[in-house]
Amino acid sequence: MNSPALPTRPASAPSRREGPVGRALAGERRALAACALFSGVSSVLLLVPSVYSMQIYDRVLSSRHGMTLLALTAIALGLYLLIAALDWARGELMVVAGMRLDDKLRQRVFDAAMARPGAGAVAANAAQADLHTVRQFISGPALHALFDLPWLPVMALAATLLHPWLGAYVVGATLLLLGLTWLSEWRSAAPLARAGVEGMAAQLSLAETARHAEAVRALGMQAALRERWLRRHLAMLGWQSRASQAAETLGASTRFARMALQSLVFALGAWLVLDADLSAGGIFAVSLIVGRALAPVEQVLNLWRQVVQVRGAWDRLDTLLIEAGEAAERMALPAPTGQISVQQASALAPGGGRPVLVGITCAAMPGDIVGVIGPSGSGKSTLGRLLIGLDAPAAGQVRLDGAEVSQWPREALGPHLGYLPQSVDLLEGTVAENIARFGPVDADKVVAAARSAGVHDLILKLPHGYDTPLGADGSGLSGGQKQRVALARALYGEPRLLVLDEPNANLDADGEAALHTALIGMKARGATVFVITQRNGVLGLADKLLVLQEGAALAFGPKQEVLARFSATPVPVNSVGAGAAGGPAGAAARPPAQAAAGA
Repeated sequence: MNSPALPTRPASAPSRREGPVGRALAGERRALAACALFSGVSSVLLLVPSVYSMQIYDRVLSSRHGMTLLALTAIALGLYLLIAALDWARGELMVVAGMRLDDKLRQRVFDAAMARPGAGAVAANAAQADLHTVRQFISGPALHALFDLPWLPVMALAATLLHPWLGAYVVGATLLLLGLTWLSEWRSAAPLARAGVEGMAAQLSLAETARHAEAVRALGMQAALRERWLRRHLAMLGWQSRASQAAETLGASTRFARMALQSLVFALGAWLVLDADLSAGGIFAVSLIVGRALAPVEQVLNLWRQVVQVRGAWDRLDTLLIEAGEAAERMALPAPTGQISVQQASALAPGGGRPVLVGITCAAMPGDIVGVIGPSGSGKSTLGRLLIGLDAPAAGQVRLDGAEVSQWPREALGPHLGYLPQSVDLLEGTVAENIARFGPVDADKVVAAARSAGVHDLILKLPHGYDTPLGADGSGLSGGQKQRVALARALYGEPRLLVLDEPNANLDADGEAALHTALIGMKARGATVFVITQRNGVLGLADKLLVLQEGAALAFGPKQEVLARFSATPVPVNSVGAGAAGGPAGAAARPPAQAAAGA
């Protein structure tokens, strides 16, 4: 299995400033401008220790004037207090800017992560972690250091005023450390990126294995899956080790350069004093200037790994949000009646691969029950996703009450839809919360949905009834119980369009009878229902049949017409798919369309 690649910035993608994250941050330009101004004023004021030391050595010690010492000290302390106030204000502004950025993006990032094909817990958590990384960077010390870097010329100018050679020394020292920083990033960037890819693959592998822990242990797959995870984990450690080795080698060189530069400035200052080109106080002043000039560079060096991580997180967020697109405001449409029409719809496999559906055309009116049958892999579940707008057709149209499903605002359409996926996905929470779709729990509607699904009495037998807490993936219920609770969730609020994907896959006889009663109730109140199934038990209730094979429609129309067609022209069993267990005797030897005649 290939390792999944992390989303990276396409070559044609906009710059970071022009991307979604950059545009969101641009709204905080006033706060950023204020921080830049405070950084400039603070940088100038940080020359105070140099001036103070020069005045002490060159004026106070020579004049032995105590009042001058007190006055200089009082002025210096006042300016230090101003520097502290500016730093505090700068920090507060950036914390607020980070929180505002999070407020602008967190919902978009959540929705975009959920909309990405194959989204899972690890991918969704990774997207939120990327946003957290960017927010923390904006609020943290690394950005403060980057704000200070543009003011290094002030330090160089101050050193030049003492002596031109000192100014040149400050410029050379700064360029040397920045060059070592760039070299460190260049040597470690590629290994860190590969480590990120392998690390994400290892996380996904571990999460998937843990999700199916029971089957993994029961079938003896744990050792093999552990080896697969271990290969990815070791690959991640290998790439991290290469990046760390490169960073440590250059880090040692950088540490030597920093200590040497800060010491050599004393030697240069002493040489200039010996030549009478600099006062004795100037030695201490220039050492403080050099220390102040190198301070933001040292901070960036120490935090460079964080800067690299932020760039990666920024790029991944931009890619995620660009793929999802801007959420356009849509005009509210009237509540749907359930009339649906599929016109020459085609769909591709995730990632734009092979066609899964080709040219499907069908229609249903309120009160219709449409049975969708065909062998595994014929595109039945994909059609179900098209019907409720989870996927957009690659070609053709899916219209609900005359409007393309994509035109309906998602949050407004959801309450009018009922969906029971093939893989039942109850969430952590109470039974009532799951049925109410985690919105405000309307007890009357919850009970009505449970009664419609025939699960009310079953729920009452649970330890706490409707308030019984469920674990992740609905743990605490059997497979059949989960499917019946999920059916109640699909029926909550009496939706107008329902898509039920293998709704009887885990049901016993009582559950099957409850499903039949639910389908009769849906039809009676005028809902449009698509039942995707390979079992024949519910096909007797269908008004229309859609037979799929290899992504194409073999037949669609009123049930009796489709049955008559297949009765007149028998279809090989393997071309459509045999009825599954649970159908009438002999169903396994007949295509579902023919077996449905006896259902």
